Amino acid sequence: MSLRIVHYNDAVLRTKGEKVITFDPALARLADEMVDTMHDAGGIGLAAQQVGRALQLCVVDLREADADFTYELDGRQPPLDLFMPMVIANPVVSVAAGTPAVAGEEGCLSFPKIRGDIVRPDAIRVRFQDEKGLGHDLTCTGLFARCIQHEVDHLNGVLFIDRMDKKTRAGLDEAIKALARETKAAGRPLP
Repeated sequence: MSLRIVHYNDAVLRTKGEKVITFDPALARLADEMVDTMHDAGGIGLAAQQVGRALQLCVVDLREADADFTYELDGRQPPLDLFMPMVIANPVVSVAAGTPAVAGEEGCLSFPKIRGDIVRPDAIRVRFQDEKGLGHDLTCTGLFARCIQHEVDHLNGVLFIDRMDKKTRAGLDEAIKALARETKAAGRPLP
């Protein structure tokens, strides 16, 4: 089942998620619904805040991405089909000293048709739990690292427009304001 994606200017997008402490069938069902929603919207990542839930939970699926990246999950490099879509709970991201930061275009399902360049570290390490509560250790680069950083920002109430430089943000300001007005006018209650 697809969930409603929350758009910019909804307060839940600025809410830091609560730590996931119960790994039960309800959490697995929410994660499955988030994956369906992400796929239906043509995205590669989706955070719980984007479906109206302030939790430290996101999903990622890069199997269809036509981009260069490397990864190692729990000390191995299994095929993407074996572990994606990924359910990521309670992630802790770290960046090694000296890691280069690179600019790359990002979009967001909570900001339809709005895209802009964001500078982010090109390689990260993330420790997280899956939907069963099992711990994992992932290192990744390129689009994989960018996607996880984008989603982890959501989990902490940070939006990609917050990371844009002033010139990029200024060029999108009218579209962002229009989206904020649409969200306010819709006034739909969260699920």
